[in-house]
Amino acid sequence: MPIRLGIVGSATGPYVRELVRAAEEMGARVHQLAFPELSASIGLVDNGQLNNARVLNAQPNGIQRATAQAAFLRTESERIEGLDAVIVRTMPLGSLEQVIFRMDCLQVLQSQGTVVVNSPKCLETSIDKWLTLHRLAECGLPVPPTIACQTRDAALEAFEVLGRDVLVKPLFGGEGRGIIRLSDPDLAWRTLSTLSQLGHVLYLQQYIANFGYDIRVLVIGDQLLSIRREAQPGSYRSNISMGGIATPHELSHFERDLAIRAASAVGGDVVGVDLMPARDGQTFILEVNAVPGWRGVASSLSVDVATQIVSYVASKSR
Repeated sequence: MPIRLGIVGSATGPYVRELVRAAEEMGARVHQLAFPELSASIGLVDNGQLNNARVLNAQPNGIQRATAQAAFLRTESERIEGLDAVIVRTMPLGSLEQVIFRMDCLQVLQSQGTVVVNSPKCLETSIDKWLTLHRLAECGLPVPPTIACQTRDAALEAFEVLGRDVLVKPLFGGEGRGIIRLSDPDLAWRTLSTLSQLGHVLYLQQYIANFGYDIRVLVIGDQLLSIRREAQPGSYRSNISMGGIATPHELSHFERDLAIRAASAVGGDVVGVDLMPARDGQTFILEVNAVPGWRGVASSLSVDVATQIVSYVASKSR
């Protein structure tokens, strides 16, 4: 029987369109979902009456209490029930309340037996660069020396501790956006002062002397697809969105082990793991992305990544 698949993301996004195409080619019934449209109910049906609830004895004040046994989601146009699986392709910016509630919505789906890829736990970890690195380090995996703090003075001290050559990264975000390399003390003072005044967490990572490329490993369950991303001359960012050049890469046994362990550390099913071979012979894990792009992987390896993802998710839901 064809699966019912929900895809959370922008309907106009290229990766969502690829997933919809792949799912429809497999005969799946696809529901496109957007986080801002989701709401959740407990113990109620559309007409507002109690459903699947047990009404207890009346209390002294005459108020009856109901213990709900069912929860469900709706969008602005339909009630969402019976989904076999959901693929999350976005985590839009929002208030703290909105972000937490969106995770709650995914928890509702998961509690009903829907396969959620990636899981709320994985998303909560991986959208936060600091928490991701902490989980990796807890598992004994190699990560660059990193300091996160909240004041300019603490950040300037971190700048010194990390050798006066650091990457300052936004705690949330991807595709290399917002990363600044600082090696001049005066520029560091001005930059860190501004970020502190704007209320940002100051996330400083030691710059790793490298060969001008990193390795992106796209993990889809037990399958690993890998490319080398070479930075443009004079750039320290190798992201494809920043002009990085992608070529096929054959993983060593050591690199495969790092990628598999990194995905496991964040509880990810479909993740992008970024490895950085350093000039001193070490290999570091830079980050794990729970909503990975695959443009470079698909073009370099001539692979239909969307079909592989949908097939994997379908296999988990059976």
